[in-house]
Amino acid sequence: MAQDLTNQLDRDGIVLLPPLITSTQLRGMQQAFEARLRRMAWNDTLGYERTEMYRHMIQDVLILDQGFLNVALHPLVQQVLNAYLGPHFQLVEAKGWRSLPTKKDFHGWHADAWYDQKAVSSIPREVKLAFYLTDVRSGALNYIKGSHRTQHPRPIPRGELTNISTDMIVEATGPAGSAFMFDTSGTHRQALPVLEPRQAVFLNYHDPAIPLQQEDIEYYRYHPLLLNAAFLDNLTREDQRILGFGDKRNYQHGFERRRRHPMLEAMNRSLMEATLHVDQALYYPRRALSKARRLLGR
Repeated sequence: MAQDLTNQLDRDGIVLLPPLITSTQLRGMQQAFEARLRRMAWNDTLGYERTEMYRHMIQDVLILDQGFLNVALHPLVQQVLNAYLGPHFQLVEAKGWRSLPTKKDFHGWHADAWYDQKAVSSIPREVKLAFYLTDVRSGALNYIKGSHRTQHPRPIPRGELTNISTDMIVEATGPAGSAFMFDTSGTHRQALPVLEPRQAVFLNYHDPAIPLQQEDIEYYRYHPLLLNAAFLDNLTREDQRILGFGDKRNYQHGFERRRRHPMLEAMNRSLMEATLHVDQALYYPRRALSKARRLLGR
């Protein structure tokens, strides 16, 4: 089976995968993911990131539930990746998001730019494993078959796609638990309209020795994976290699991300400090009242 899947990935740039996990594992993944989507991350509250209008982003999904790690290291996935990417690939990114309903083409046709195109003349291979946590009937990933490894990744203007027939486009709809792999140098997009929220996880694999583009270095996009120690039993040496154990090539010591909204950050900090002052001022009166009630209740 792995060879057939690899051949299709090589030919079309995308391949649908058979079921990778059980229904019980899927429910656990859904519950853990949904818990992070209930509120935005702030202060001591874990949640999603909001950096754009139509997506709620969850970074580092491997810490959420065992199922995410099981999908990332599934034996069939490893076989296909070894055959397609070679023996030096690693899992370099593991994130997901909720796409919000919209008719706006906010994530149009493109190929994923990630490597330094001045330093790398060829088109290195990168594969993403997509995994749906909800049923996807609209807003699915669209992929133009055979468009991979033909040009360096970039945004693709609509005018360049006028000769693309509908039978060349794969629309990756499917129920929760559906998984597929695609070469990110191929032309793809999130289709529109998005009629219901879509929750999906994307696991990114490439050779970490390939020089990264400056934008991703500055953002520290491909930082070493964050893992949950509770899920790391029974890992093989190959599993550890794929997860990047001990690999410091893309590690940045003392990294500090550029602040995008410093005024909003200052306002939130001031509001939090004011709230803590009020809490502190009310602490002793509340404590005294509670003690009095206990005494009167005796």
